[in-house]
Amino acid sequence: MRELFDEVAGHSPLDPEEAVRRSTRKPQRKRFYAQAGVAETPKGFGLTLDGKPARTPSRRLLAAPTREIAEAIAAEWDAQKEVIDPTTMPLTRLANSVIDAVTGRVEAVADDIAKYFHSDMLFYRAGHPEALVALEAEHWDPVLFWAADTLGAHFILTEGIVHVRQPDQAVAAARAVLPDDPWSIAALHVVTTMTGSALLALALLRGARDEDEVWAAAHVDEDWNIEKWGLDEEVAARRATRQVDFTAAVTILKALKP
Repeated sequence: MRELFDEVAGHSPLDPEEAVRRSTRKPQRKRFYAQAGVAETPKGFGLTLDGKPARTPSRRLLAAPTREIAEAIAAEWDAQKEVIDPTTMPLTRLANSVIDAVTGRVEAVADDIAKYFHSDMLFYRAGHPEALVALEAEHWDPVLFWAADTLGAHFILTEGIVHVRQPDQAVAAARAVLPDDPWSIAALHVVTTMTGSALLALALLRGARDEDEVWAAAHVDEDWNIEKWGLDEEVAARRATRQVDFTAAVTILKALKP
């Protein structure tokens, strides 16, 4: 199993799109087990394959903090057919990343998310046409108002793509509410990279926006272009890949929500 998931690790332990690309370059491994299950352990709820504990590519116990997450991971393994296809196992890939790369590095991952607070997609607005300007405001303004009212994070908006420096106080206020457990921060990192917005990810985490609202907000400009010029198959395929990993991260956040 180590070799199977080593090849989908990617250049970043939290880069699911790179993981998918790498997984297509080598032959898939045949299914070697009859049944996946869950067993409670001192480290949480561990995945078992034919009753034996499963391990990550770094040989650590593959265990989740809740039974719900562990059962969802087990379901991915049970769903495999004659061969194991890691591209269809986003929760397993995310779990491997958490256990092997994020645990012990939570602050570093949080800092990586916080970089988006300096140049978040929501800050940069279209100047025309009016309909697109209105759509961006409809989807993005409520998140910015929420950040200001609830977090005390007052960000600056601009028209176009010229960089605008954000107030240090706003960045610090948003950074201060990022979670400090490895599973939540890893899932939040995936949502951030899949949407291009740490503010959307934070609004999802704190319940200010649901997953459908966040996904729609992340694709306002893209959907506008699709409506005007039609759907590009390559763009649609990339978006579908991102949504698979986005949904897996949302599953983690929901399971860990108090």
